[in-house]
Amino acid sequence: MSDAPLTETIKAAMKAAMKARDKERLSTIRLIQAEFKRIEVDERIAVDDARALAVLDKMTKQRRDSATQYRDAGRIELAEQEEQEIAVLQEFLPQQLSETEITALVDATIADCGESGMQAMGTVMGQLKPKLQGRADIGAVSKIVKARLLA
Repeated sequence: MSDAPLTETIKAAMKAAMKARDKERLSTIRLIQAEFKRIEVDERIAVDDARALAVLDKMTKQRRDSATQYRDAGRIELAEQEEQEIAVLQEFLPQQLSETEITALVDATIADCGESGMQAMGTVMGQLKPKLQGRADIGAVSKIVKARLLA
């Protein structure tokens, strides 16, 4: 990724997709742009990189859930379309962390927190979420935290 703001990187990618006449990619990028515009209009704020990452992360999660539901229902073509959109969305997200890296971060955060047991879950997740936004599936991280706190 470059040092340019994420919103600018996405605008440049949209222009490139238009020039390349890549309809599938362009469609997904337009969905991203529409969500940014909705936030700017509804909340009257400019979308910064942190918010853009949160939006991309949420869109990716929604598509993963949809793809799973489509596969379960036998709608393979719709599941594949969702997976293509996930691939485009992930181009703009930072490099995903490995399970080992996530576990090490979880362990360090639990140690820093100083609490133990399930009552520490909210505190630990609150500290982890900003560090992992867009770099890991927060649902999977939650399962790792729960397993560590119960161990």
